[in-house]
Amino acid sequence: MTPPSVLDLHAYLLTAIGKAARRRLTDRLTARGLRLWHLTVMALLHDLGPQMKTALATRLDMNASDLVKIVNDLDRAGHVDCVRDTVDRRRVVVALTDEGRTALAELSADIASTDDEVLAPLSPAERAQLGSLLRRVHRHLEPAPAGMVHEPPHGPLLRTDEDRDTAPEESCGPADV
Repeated sequence: MTPPSVLDLHAYLLTAIGKAARRRLTDRLTARGLRLWHLTVMALLHDLGPQMKTALATRLDMNASDLVKIVNDLDRAGHVDCVRDTVDRRRVVVALTDEGRTALAELSADIASTDDEVLAPLSPAERAQLGSLLRRVHRHLEPAPAGMVHEPPHGPLLRTDEDRDTAPEESCGPADV
């Protein structure tokens, strides 16, 4: 039983609710062979377009070698492609595939049902208000990575089909970070 005195502590409530929500979300992701980092990388690629691995790691405040593992998992699953940057061939750019977009859309629908479970006691208006308040607090607590410049979601980052046909296959492995 939760001690009544902690129910007035917002940090406690956020932690307890977060744990319950994360368990449900983890179950949904695990059923698809994914983890939270997979979802996060796919969502970032969907929202911002193709990204260099170094930019992904920085944006996610993640160790580059850990990011490589996540990207390799997503590559093996067919959710992302890794290609050389046309401007600087030393760089590897990660892009969401059509299969990745489809998987993300399906996953998003699945996660929406998790949200419905967790937020069942709230009306639609209360859910919208809670979401707005949580996003405001999140923006307050999440500093932008130092020196990060948002890259355009579309641009000359990927090779043309002709370049792909003549260039060797690229790897999402550690040498490409």
